[in-house]
Amino acid sequence: MKRIRVRQHVNPLSKQHLVSITLPDWSTVYQNPKQPLHLDLGCARGKFILQMAKSNPTINFLGVEIREVLVKEALQARDDLQLTNLHYLSGNINYSVAELLFSLPLEVLHWISVQFPDPWFKNKHIKRRMLQPELIKALVKYLSDDGMFFIQSDVFEVAKEMSRYLQDNCDLQLLNQDVNPFPVATERELGVLRKGEPVYRATFGKQF
Repeated sequence: MKRIRVRQHVNPLSKQHLVSITLPDWSTVYQNPKQPLHLDLGCARGKFILQMAKSNPTINFLGVEIREVLVKEALQARDDLQLTNLHYLSGNINYSVAELLFSLPLEVLHWISVQFPDPWFKNKHIKRRMLQPELIKALVKYLSDDGMFFIQSDVFEVAKEMSRYLQDNCDLQLLNQDVNPFPVATERELGVLRKGEPVYRATFGKQF
């Protein structure tokens, strides 16, 4: 498949992205929609959860990506492999998180990952960053009691901000730092590590 070239950063606050995500009937997407679900936000080309889905047939995987052209590419890759535990959605998760979570079967959300989100370095653009306190609050409400929320970035300031937002949520507790709990690395993670540069990580779980 020819690799599609796209803009690296998309302004999530632009009018065209302030629309609801089109949600499917999950019973037509997953062979077993009540299996535990891993939600990967900002999944880009979706290769991380594609590899995860191939190795974990008893877990469902859902990637959400704002760039529609990448979602179309990812869905084609899924169909080529005939995976029935993997799906991708195109849209702005901050605009549609409530509708998305409410549409899922009860208590299926076990893992959430946000990996190398767009950093938006300028102060006036920080509000464009994906992981915001309101989004975290909505996600954690649906996260299972034994659920896990994993973040990582190669930008220290972004990783620090994400970690602070998660620590500020009274329903979460820090489990570990600097450890990737998953056996698959993203393309970005592999590229950063090959250059010998640091990756900043943190894993959170539900507080009891």
